[in-house]
Amino acid sequence: MRYGYWLPVFGGWLRNVEDEGMEASWDYVSRLARRSEEIGYDVTLIAELLLNDIKGIGAPSLDAWSTAAALAAVTRTLEIMVAVRPSFHPPALLAKQAANIDRISNGRLSLNVVSAWWKDEARRYGVTFDAHDDRYARTSEWLDVLDGAWSEPELDYAGKYYTIDDLVLEPKPVLRGGRRRPTIYAGGESDTAKHLIAAKCDAYVMHGDPPERIAPKIAELRELRDRASETLGVDLPPLQFGVAAYAIVRDSAEEARREIERITNVTPGSAGYGNYSDWILNTKLEQQVSLEDYSVSNRGLRAGLVGTAEQVAARVEEFSDAGVDLLLLQCSPQFEEMERFSAEVMPLVANAGALTGLVGYSEP
Repeated sequence: MRYGYWLPVFGGWLRNVEDEGMEASWDYVSRLARRSEEIGYDVTLIAELLLNDIKGIGAPSLDAWSTAAALAAVTRTLEIMVAVRPSFHPPALLAKQAANIDRISNGRLSLNVVSAWWKDEARRYGVTFDAHDDRYARTSEWLDVLDGAWSEPELDYAGKYYTIDDLVLEPKPVLRGGRRRPTIYAGGESDTAKHLIAAKCDAYVMHGDPPERIAPKIAELRELRDRASETLGVDLPPLQFGVAAYAIVRDSAEEARREIERITNVTPGSAGYGNYSDWILNTKLEQQVSLEDYSVSNRGLRAGLVGTAEQVAARVEEFSDAGVDLLLLQCSPQFEEMERFSAEVMPLVANAGALTGLVGYSEP
């Protein structure tokens, strides 16, 4: 299992807590990233939103791509997974920027391709916002241009959304040890999204759910991957699988339950509530999402990484058994809770034999 975390570019993850003690600043996120390398974390995911989805649109939020470039220069081992929305970035220009950051980091850049959901944000920034399936059609072409720019000496491309003539991109991303390009992660629960990911991406990132719901999703994507390989006539490498999860590690299950109650009382009028309906309207989710789910984003609590260190470690093992390669954690306050997870949970997972018979905490 690899451990990752969402970089707190919005100053926190809780829509009902105004100040979580983790400001949206370069000072905070750079200290966090450097420390995370020392305590066992492998990946940081830098979300890309130009407005603050969590604390309200008037609150500060860090730009994903300039932050990623800066982190590439001050970290040594951390994989820097930066989110990118195709409608916000022309693919050839993004390919150039990404290749440069990848070189700065010595081959540690990866992308989380997101087909966008926030219509109001796009309006405010003057960006085209397509209907759901049109966004994925654009993303498909965008990925073609990106891959071609990184692999071909010169690229010509003619599609519905993009036309490229005689593109030359040098230097290209770092290639070594079988790495043919920066890893492309993507998520989505619609059939359109899953077929695209199976054919053109390297990893599938899922919203939080318990292992018994995650396992069949992994099986489905593996089957779609095999079909895509047959259709394309190529041997696509196996997909990787990640899950978003909100972690609460406490000395007792009762303490963990009290923390859940504290962080899930989002009500109409909360800073992030206005974005809730926009998100639901512009996504195609497999399950109904409650305000309690939305309070910590990406259904993170449904993953069940909540309870004592022993319970959480047992749950991590269940995810590993289901086929998950990467956990992408949110927690609050981020610095302190990541330290706790590293000190108390990671060693137990490493010594998995001691966990037999333990059952992780889960909400009814």
